[in-house]
Amino acid sequence: MAGGMLPIHVIQATSRGVRSALDGLLALLLAPRCAACEALLSRPLDGAVCEGCWERIRLITPPACRLCGDPLPSWRTATLENGTCPRCRRAPGHIDRGGSAGHYEGALRSIVHALKYEGRRSIAPDLAALMRSRCRDLLLDADAIVPVPLHARRLRARGFNQAEEIARHLELPVMACLWRQRDTQPQNELPASRRHRNVRDAFGLKETRAGAWRRGRWGQPCADSPSIAGKRLVLVDDVSTTGATLQECARMLKLGGAREVRAVTAARVVRSRP
Repeated sequence: MAGGMLPIHVIQATSRGVRSALDGLLALLLAPRCAACEALLSRPLDGAVCEGCWERIRLITPPACRLCGDPLPSWRTATLENGTCPRCRRAPGHIDRGGSAGHYEGALRSIVHALKYEGRRSIAPDLAALMRSRCRDLLLDADAIVPVPLHARRLRARGFNQAEEIARHLELPVMACLWRQRDTQPQNELPASRRHRNVRDAFGLKETRAGAWRRGRWGQPCADSPSIAGKRLVLVDDVSTTGATLQECARMLKLGGAREVRAVTAARVVRSRP
């Protein structure tokens, strides 16, 4: 052992042993439970959600609509119809490409709720890792991540924005270039037919003046903002249902000069079953 250094495999084995001992001690003293299923965590240092819950997530697998991420019935359909679902062919919207990691049901729904409504912010890095794995092509070559903002009142009540928490761990620059200028009724309280109208003009763009983010005058979009003009941006949120919120955010980014707007969410309410 040159210079008294221990071999790397000895150091790694020691580290694993210490971690295992700490896991056992925490499990014994605190009896922490999974944030999703409430089962006792045998390895609490690995996170607030048990391995079983992560494994039970129903992932969205190809083929899927390239615009919204809904599963398509077959590769033949994807090829013939340019990879888009019937709804997106009727109304393409402002998002150039979109996708989600999994179905908003079961374990993934419980995981998202634990982050969003129970303040379990330690879940965000693992959710981001899942999104990096499942939506790699949407993050590839993007210039920045844009989290969907909360209204100031809701942000004060919750204490954090779950979209920002996830965005911070997606390994791309984060640009908080949107602000929520109108406190809308929660989308999950409305029927699908009213959700687009509910968020219309609810968002505005910020612009940079003297290096500081600023709201547009009267809440209007700051056209051709130098901060986003010509950039490939990825909108990020926890859940997509009808996609109305993401579409309205994308519309604002396009008004600001964004070259391309993609959208990635941890979960999606699937509208069309394969």
